[in-house]
Amino acid sequence: MVSNRPAPEAPFVPSQRSADTFVYGGARTDDEGPWEEWNPTAESVRPPRGKHRVAKQRGGGGFARSSTVLGVGVIAAVSAGGMASANTGKAPVSISLPDLPDVGSLISDDEPAEDTAPALSSFGSVTAPQADDTAPQSAADAGEALRSRIMAQVESQQTQVETQAQLAAAEAAAKAEADAVAKAEKEAEAKATAAKEKAEAEAKEKAEAARLAELATQYTLPTSSYTITSTFGEAGAYWSSGYHTGLDFAAPTGTLIKAVHSGTITSAGWDGSYGYKTVLTLDDGTEIWYAHQSSISVSVGQKVATGDVIGRVGATGNVTGAHLHLEVHPGGSASGIDPGAWLRSKGLNP
Repeated sequence: MVSNRPAPEAPFVPSQRSADTFVYGGARTDDEGPWEEWNPTAESVRPPRGKHRVAKQRGGGGFARSSTVLGVGVIAAVSAGGMASANTGKAPVSISLPDLPDVGSLISDDEPAEDTAPALSSFGSVTAPQADDTAPQSAADAGEALRSRIMAQVESQQTQVETQAQLAAAEAAAKAEADAVAKAEKEAEAKATAAKEKAEAEAKEKAEAARLAELATQYTLPTSSYTITSTFGEAGAYWSSGYHTGLDFAAPTGTLIKAVHSGTITSAGWDGSYGYKTVLTLDDGTEIWYAHQSSISVSVGQKVATGDVIGRVGATGNVTGAHLHLEVHPGGSASGIDPGAWLRSKGLNP
């Protein structure tokens, strides 16, 4: 940067006089008279002609009247250029100043003020950053960068949403598959359980059938060629208890009566409304009563086997026709149970 010459300073008044005193434009001697107080005026401080005159300002737009102000203007322009560079974000533009000639040679009282303007204009120009040309481009670049960032963020968010959707879909598919597997396993388990239960039921039925078959060899019906005329529990005036207490096998008089199972004869003889009655006690304590017999073929204490003849069908006691009245008393109890159900439990079908 080119600096200006310093402005002339006020005359220096020494505390003591010297033989040779410096004055403006030469040296002062004591012969020139006494010292006087110096009051600067426009005429007294006016520089010699052709030395320091500057062109008059044009409408307030020209240079200042002193080189100092000119230097300040240059510095201000340079500073403004730096500020413009800082504000716009662009690299500062270099400022070139030509070598200035002596300011006094450029300015003289003889020349018109208008002639000095071209010379001063060649002082150099302060070139500011090309704000007018570069500002739109800079704004466009900044907008494009912002748009790119926004689009990148949108794409990133979209990718995250798609990833989350894919994960959710995968989780839903896995859950659905797990549910399907669990359902299939449950159905298979239910089928297996049903098959097992069915197999167990079939096995139980087979076992029961085998047991009944075996019991059938051990148990037998009390008579043959019969017809069931009255069942257990029927109500009527014919029975003193008000209901039928046994199972009636109607058959011709003299039809054979058999022991339904092996046991011991514990009673044989007449028993009022039962007529001739025989009691067979089985090994488990169950008593079988045979009533209305026409005759008895066994005696008390006699051991009999399944199918042995113990008497014959008759019509003795309180009857309306020839038949066998059969009662079953578990454990020798006074009240009996259904003889038909008991016989079926032994594999017999009366």
